Amino acid sequence: MRTLSFVFAFTCTLALSRAADWPQYRGANRDDVSTETGLLKEWPKGGPPLAGTFEAAGVGYSPPAVVGDRVYLTGGREDKEFLIALDIKAPKAGAVKELWAAEIGPTFRWKGNSWSAGPSASPTVDGELIFALGGNGDLICVDKTGKEKWRANLPKDLEGQVNPIGGGPKNLGWGFTGSPLVDGEKLILAPGGPKGTLAALDKKTGRVIWRSTELTDQSAYTSPMLATIGEVKQYVILTNQGLAGVSAKDGKLLWSHRRKPAYGTEVVNTPLIRDGLIYTTVAAGNGGCEVVKVEKAGDKFKVTRVWGNKDLMNHHGNVVLVGGHVYGNAQGAGWVCQDFKTGEVVWSERKKLAAGAITFADGRLYCFAENDGTTALIEASADGWKETGRLKLPKSSKQRQPQGRIWTPPVVANGKLYLRDQEFLFCFDVKGK
Repeated sequence: MRTLSFVFAFTCTLALSRAADWPQYRGANRDDVSTETGLLKEWPKGGPPLAGTFEAAGVGYSPPAVVGDRVYLTGGREDKEFLIALDIKAPKAGAVKELWAAEIGPTFRWKGNSWSAGPSASPTVDGELIFALGGNGDLICVDKTGKEKWRANLPKDLEGQVNPIGGGPKNLGWGFTGSPLVDGEKLILAPGGPKGTLAALDKKTGRVIWRSTELTDQSAYTSPMLATIGEVKQYVILTNQGLAGVSAKDGKLLWSHRRKPAYGTEVVNTPLIRDGLIYTTVAAGNGGCEVVKVEKAGDKFKVTRVWGNKDLMNHHGNVVLVGGHVYGNAQGAGWVCQDFKTGEVVWSERKKLAAGAITFADGRLYCFAENDGTTALIEASADGWKETGRLKLPKSSKQRQPQGRIWTPPVVANGKLYLRDQEFLFCFDVKGK
């Protein structure tokens, strides 16, 4: 119980001190649920005011990380990828100022790829350090001035491999997209491959601390998650073969839930975890959504499938858990509200907004359409689609690949809504007056 008390106290402190920040992929708790309050419940006609625009983010689907007045994102500019730092505090003539750009590595692209180019992993901010992963597996650690502290290459240094199902070169696929996770002094990555699906590095030096040698799946496009289950701190990862949890202490495999058959398409969405229940969703290729229960059984763990169906198969954009319901876009069914504990569809809406990504803040869902960037503000309610605002992006990217869409998830931080379409990062003021 002492461990649980410490974790709870630490989590509360983190929430209080960084409630409005978005320091990593999917926010402070990696669940796309912001604890920020005082935001607009309804938008004026045409949407909230545009607070600033950055037009040199380059190609890529990387969501920004936001800490205070600093915004960090990655993008490919011509033949190189960069970690870019912005000052969002006082845009001049509507333009957001770039502070610095640190080179990550060559721009991710391959012949015949008309869907994507550039990096897709979100930067991770931890105090004075920022970590960024490029599409080819180049990993850098820099300080807040952009000065490089160390670097590594996942394929070369860690024998990392990405499952190429769905397209892409052998062992690379659509590139490395798992956003780094900081846990104390460790940096947790999902390089995949024969040395171990997960790796723990010393965040200050890049030295390898351990690999998950009992779990050697190729990496999918998901990110590692931190959880405490049965009073055991662990990292949870989803791959094409299924779910697994490894010990935070040494990378030992604690449990696994193998798919039969394995997923036959891209596995993109990071799991949702609550009280030992883990929700996953994958579209097409033996896809579906399900909840499994992971619990301690003596010295080991057991995994029980609670339910599974195909009612909320999400390909891109993740889903969010608010209260007792999961919200997101379901392939072929539109936007869906699903009961977390039973899998029952509470409501669905397919006509009012195209498929897209989602996030949650202050009682509202921010639904970002992948076809044209239209964004709808929706009440997070089990009573149906209740829209309270809508906006359209001022302009569209000309650098996006021909078959690519707007696949960068929305971010809400410090009273601002960030929407990205490749080289354009738009910042809208959604703070209530």
